[in-house]
Amino acid sequence: MAFEDLLEDPVIQKYLHELVGPKGMPVAAAPPDGEVTDEELAEELGLELNDVRRALFILYENDLASYRRLRDEDSGWLTYLWTFHYDNVPEQLEHEMHRLLEGLEERREYEFEHEFYLCENCGIRFEFGEAMDFGFECPECGSQLDAMENTMLLEAMEERIEQLRDELNVEPDSEVQA
Repeated sequence: MAFEDLLEDPVIQKYLHELVGPKGMPVAAAPPDGEVTDEELAEELGLELNDVRRALFILYENDLASYRRLRDEDSGWLTYLWTFHYDNVPEQLEHEMHRLLEGLEERREYEFEHEFYLCENCGIRFEFGEAMDFGFECPECGSQLDAMENTMLLEAMEERIEQLRDELNVEPDSEVQA
């Protein structure tokens, strides 16, 4: 996929936005060719230098940018020259999808193995042990805690897990199925 096509993809735009946030999105969405300093980017994009630096370091932490340092012989100041590596985006997205899949599978198991009680007034959910400790009364408002059915949540999680497995071409483990 060409570099320009990557930035046109709404999934990749959303991924970059989630990484750097709204203030860093101009940095992520308009990477220059070759090396650039953070100061040049801030001036070119009309952004605060700290916002540009924050976005650059987030991109760096996610293997989407790198830098090299140059020391000015006279002043001793360091200059950071940044290079963008958006060819790593598909790999990073796949990694994030694997993390999401793992998290959903853990959460599904937790939801499946526990019984929950809900305070209808406060919207607070308790595990059975907590509810029992409180005498099945909400510690916030004193209302009775009602058994909470989480079948719809489990079904939605299972559906999303299956979608992710299909996209990642991952076979299901011999885990508890909802």
